[in-house]
Amino acid sequence: MTSRLPPLNPLRAFEATARRGSVSAAARELNVTHGAVSHQIKALEVSLNVPLFERGAKRLKLTSEGALLLPAVTQAFGEIAAATAQMKRPATTGELSITCVPALLSFWIVPRLNSFTEQFPGVRLKLTASNDPVRLHSPDVDVCILYGDGNWPDVWTRLWSNLRLFPVASPTLLNNRPLRSMRDLEDHILLHGDADGREWNTWLAAADAVDLPRRQQYYMGDARFSTEAALHGQGIALGDTITASNLIARGELVVPFDLSVAANDSFYVACRPAMRSTPIVRVFIEWMFSSLEADHLAEPQTSARTLLRGRRG
Repeated sequence: MTSRLPPLNPLRAFEATARRGSVSAAARELNVTHGAVSHQIKALEVSLNVPLFERGAKRLKLTSEGALLLPAVTQAFGEIAAATAQMKRPATTGELSITCVPALLSFWIVPRLNSFTEQFPGVRLKLTASNDPVRLHSPDVDVCILYGDGNWPDVWTRLWSNLRLFPVASPTLLNNRPLRSMRDLEDHILLHGDADGREWNTWLAAADAVDLPRRQQYYMGDARFSTEAALHGQGIALGDTITASNLIARGELVVPFDLSVAANDSFYVACRPAMRSTPIVRVFIEWMFSSLEADHLAEPQTSARTLLRGRRG
């Protein structure tokens, strides 16, 4: 005789709460109220006749029974999701036209294209580097990934990621021309990824160095070009927690200062409302978010210190 399984919705509430680390975060993910998640977890505990979370602790913590249950539930939901994705593949074929912020396209999406192709081999991607919100209304574009404030009328928009900015430089450049203090910045070229220098000004203000003399500055209009210039040892650029992470991890860039600031804008995924419900658009947007969640990005300062310690040793 088959054992009776616990109810599905309480299992989802339990898994989301354990994975996200709080009832509030799970409620946002599941699009229900805080009370609904708490009620479902309590119902699951009653059904199993065991406590799953320790009550009264400052941080949410699984009991031994909860820790035993979680891997099985996570695996089960993963297998269901994989099977569902397989079932959806026949409807996700054809060409998908995407415009994307150049830096994000070059340094984040392109290195991960094989992951998308393996999941959806029937989708032919047409990728264009652009951060122009006007493209949102073009019938030739299906999805836009933009860097901005997210206030674009008459389109579906969802925040993809906030960013923090920090100086990055080639280790070769810093070996030839050290950057040990803020005053040493005077001897380096500042590489701007925006048109007006606003982002560097924000960082310098946080560093109490707005009045620092600037030997030379290059304005490049996009972070892809300022980052590439930094890779070639042409100066100091502002990197961010998304596009510069892999370059830092590989040692191609280092972070000379333990100071980061919130970027003026954020990355958004956006499209025309009519396109949002089409399967081919939906699977790409879901892939963008699931890939970001799967990334466990190292803190840039930690990576930089490790790399610099290794070189000094």
